[in-house]
Amino acid sequence: MKKLPIVITGSLAYDHIMTFPDKFANHILPDKVHMLNVAFNVDKLNVNLGGTAGNIAYSLALLGEKPSIYAAAGNDFRDYEMKLKSLELPTDDIRIFEDEKTAQAFITTDLADNQITAFHGGAMFRASEHPLVVGEKSLVIIAPNDARAMVDHTHYCRHHKLPFLFDPGQAFNALSADQLVKSVHESKALVLNDYEWQLWKEKTSLSEIATLGLTEAVIITKGEEGCRIVTIKEEFELPAVSDLQVVDPTGSGDAFRAGLLYGLSRGWELEKSAQTATVLASFCVETQGTQNHEFTMEDFKNRYRETWHSNF
Repeated sequence: MKKLPIVITGSLAYDHIMTFPDKFANHILPDKVHMLNVAFNVDKLNVNLGGTAGNIAYSLALLGEKPSIYAAAGNDFRDYEMKLKSLELPTDDIRIFEDEKTAQAFITTDLADNQITAFHGGAMFRASEHPLVVGEKSLVIIAPNDARAMVDHTHYCRHHKLPFLFDPGQAFNALSADQLVKSVHESKALVLNDYEWQLWKEKTSLSEIATLGLTEAVIITKGEEGCRIVTIKEEFELPAVSDLQVVDPTGSGDAFRAGLLYGLSRGWELEKSAQTATVLASFCVETQGTQNHEFTMEDFKNRYRETWHSNF
């Protein structure tokens, strides 16, 4: 199979990442959640480049890929743009809205890897004004973004018979049940974490088998427990990479999706693509932030071989 170019649609953001040196659960009264008023004093604060599209593109760049990034950014995007260009990532498909700020995320992580996130979309809220146009057969990921843009992008992919992955992620609350169901229709895969999978079933009222009537595969990430992949024909689980010094889980899901895209764009089976995704995510959790992990291809091949006992 000829390798398909990769197109990433999603958000670009500046991430304000904070670490809370305790567990949220120790400071929340279960019987008072209806009147929650809690302050968490954090001991670390880092401002990093982020957003789903940027994070996925960054990890793919480490593997030598140069995906197209279809996203919206604001008048403060110059530093981010310079970073993307330093990685030789194309920025032609990023639309700059001069009267907006680039999206901002404020993420607090506790010692149990739980996260509380506040997000302001800024220019991302206008992503639907930047319609998707793909000049050739490509593999597309519809990652969390402005809800209307996500719906429009899935419609474009179906209309032009482009294979696509649908990742509702942080956009769950902005997408209606009807939009979720229509968006996953005819997708190559629905990709979400285990919490989002439960949310999916509750919000759409679709069972696992009903969901598989809409998409070729359901791919569920489970943090330190690895991932689960289900299709009509098969179901299997893969463990996470072991013996890691976990520093920050933020962005590991996007790194996982980058690995999936790397494999699927080459026509690899789901299992090998997910193995690649698992190893790629393992490098991300070892560093603070979403675009600070680094490795050589030799590093990657060695970890892949040690984890899966086969060559990459």
